[in-house]
Amino acid sequence: MSQTTKLLMPDTEGFEDAARTLHAGGLVAFPTETVYGLGGDARNDHAVARIFEAKGRPRFNPLIVHVPDVETAKTYVEWGDAADRLASAFWPGPLTLVLPLKSDAGLSPLVTADLPTVAIRVPAHAVGRALLNAFGGPVAAPSANPSGRISPSEAAHVVAGLSGRIEAILDGGACDVGVESTILGLSGAPTLLRPGGLPVEALEQALGAPLAHHGKGDPLTAPGQMTSHYAPDARVRLDVTAPKPGERLLGFGPVDCTLNLSRAGDLTEAAANLFHHLHALDAQGDGPIAVSPIPQTGLGLAINDRLKRAAAPRDA
Repeated sequence: MSQTTKLLMPDTEGFEDAARTLHAGGLVAFPTETVYGLGGDARNDHAVARIFEAKGRPRFNPLIVHVPDVETAKTYVEWGDAADRLASAFWPGPLTLVLPLKSDAGLSPLVTADLPTVAIRVPAHAVGRALLNAFGGPVAAPSANPSGRISPSEAAHVVAGLSGRIEAILDGGACDVGVESTILGLSGAPTLLRPGGLPVEALEQALGAPLAHHGKGDPLTAPGQMTSHYAPDARVRLDVTAPKPGERLLGFGPVDCTLNLSRAGDLTEAAANLFHHLHALDAQGDGPIAVSPIPQTGLGLAINDRLKRAAAPRDA
C-alpha cells in the first residue's frame, strides 16, 4: 500500500523524527559512507519483515546490523582477537564483520535468515551515526533500493526507488565511498565474503595473513552474494575497449566515453562514482551499457564485483 514518504533534513528535528519512526516500527533510509541504507529496528520482527517487503528482497538473504560503536556491537556477537584487531583499525568505517550471534542478542531471526551468525558494522558517516545515537538501538539496514537494482549513493536515488513504500528518507548528501562495505567472516578462518569499500590488502596487512575467499558454490552467508545484483534496466557488457554501435561506454582512464568513472584512473574516485553513473546512464534509457576494463587491485576488486553482478543473466 502506497504511503507518503517524508524527506528529513539532518538537523535535530530530523533526527528526532527519524528515531521516533524507527521506534514505532517504521522504515527510514539514511546515509552511510558507503551507500544509503534502509533502516528498521533490528529487534522488531514486523519492522524487519517490512524491509524485505519494501525492497522485494528474498527472505533467505541476511541483513547487516548497524550500531554506533564497538561496545554496542559486543552485546550482540561473540567477540574475539581478530574482531578486536580489525575493529580497532577500521571502525567506524566500511567494514562489516560476520560473527557468531549471542544466544540472548534479542535480534529478529529475519535479520540473520536463521543463520547462527550476524553481519554487523559501525558506519562512519556523521549523519548515519547521529541517527544511530538518537535511536539508541540496533538498526538492520540493507541498501535502500529495490532488490537487485543499482544501490543508492544519494537521497534522490532512494526517492526514485522506494518513495511510497517507506516512512522517511534522511538526506545526508552524497555518499563518499560509493560501494557497499567489505564483508569479512570471522566465525572460522578470516574469510572475504564480499569485497567492498575497504581494500582486501588493508585487511590482510592488519591481520598479518592472507584471507580465505567465499567460493562460487558456497552457501549464501552474507548480504551481496547473489549472482545477479546491483543491476540497471539496461544490459551491461564488461571489459570493453571498443563499444559496439548503440552501446554507451562507462569509461575508466583516458578514453572517449559517455561517462567516466575516473579519467585519471583513480580507483577511489571510480568507486565513489560507480552507482551514481549507472543511475545516470540508466535514466537515459537508450541502449546497452559497455564498461571499460577496471584493474583487479585495491577498490577495483569491489568495483569489478558489483559490475559482474550487474552484468549477470537475469531471471526476467
